[in-house]
Amino acid sequence: MKQTTLKKLMISAFAVALSTGVGRAADAVTFMIDWLPAGDKAAVYYGVEKGIFADAGLDVTVAIGRGSSDVVTKLATGAADVGTGGLSALLQAVAAEDAPVKALMPIYTKQPDAIFTTSDSGIETLKDVAGKKLATATFSSSNVSWPLVLEANGIDPASVEVLKVDPGALAPMLATGQVDGTINWLTVAPAYMAPLKEVGKTFKAVPWSEYGYEGYGLSLFTSDRMISERPDVLKRLVAAYQKATLAAIDDPAGAAAALKAMVPEVDEQVAKEQWEASIPLMVNEISEADGMGVFNPELLKASWGWVAKAQGYEMDKLDPVTAIAAGS
Repeated sequence: MKQTTLKKLMISAFAVALSTGVGRAADAVTFMIDWLPAGDKAAVYYGVEKGIFADAGLDVTVAIGRGSSDVVTKLATGAADVGTGGLSALLQAVAAEDAPVKALMPIYTKQPDAIFTTSDSGIETLKDVAGKKLATATFSSSNVSWPLVLEANGIDPASVEVLKVDPGALAPMLATGQVDGTINWLTVAPAYMAPLKEVGKTFKAVPWSEYGYEGYGLSLFTSDRMISERPDVLKRLVAAYQKATLAAIDDPAGAAAALKAMVPEVDEQVAKEQWEASIPLMVNEISEADGMGVFNPELLKASWGWVAKAQGYEMDKLDPVTAIAAGS
């Protein structure tokens, strides 16, 4: 995929931000990822290991959250400075309780949700899930939007049996034929390959983004307090994170190695494959058109539309632009 345009967009910003940190002691930043360390989180680890944050005058510590809503809470209370999470969780928190947290930039310009199935399941398109049995993680954020996506495609949610199970049970259940498919993020697809291969089955993904589920997914967040008190630090952090992301996209093996160096228990090959599976969510026709780290107002409105419908809100309850940091 083309990455030249994105690189040109961020080079000057990074140079300016970097210059502001010259001659100063490194600024400490707690960066909270929204789930356990895995290949899809490799960019921040790459930035630490390759010295990209250090070159920007930042001393970044990676903390681990327990879901997007947890990250929003931790940022609001000052337990972390910046973090990643699904934009829908942030929009919901701002609409419901005016959470003092803002999105700095989108990371995924396409939604990562998908149906994982096998080539012999009879599920070729989303409409084929009617009459099938699926499994999903009990606390998956996808569960909120699932019935809405079905309804938008003329499918009765009641026509699909969905079992809520432990995340670790999803791949085995699909491999053993206990279910026809599972609900997952595309980023975890590599973990399904080996179990399915062992039983002679071929993996197939049906992304929701191909069926009208538009909007931003994983994004970079910070608190209102951080914006008002440490704007220069945030400017350098965003630029360095963008640089780390683009460098990791060009170097998937290096991204996995950086993660492995900081989190020894991860499987480096799986981490590489997970990072590679994440790239199309970051580099695609949307990011090419709008530029890296830019929120398109129309796509932002679409993102809020799904949240509003899921929560039973009127669209005018929140102007989603107000949940975005000024200048983002």
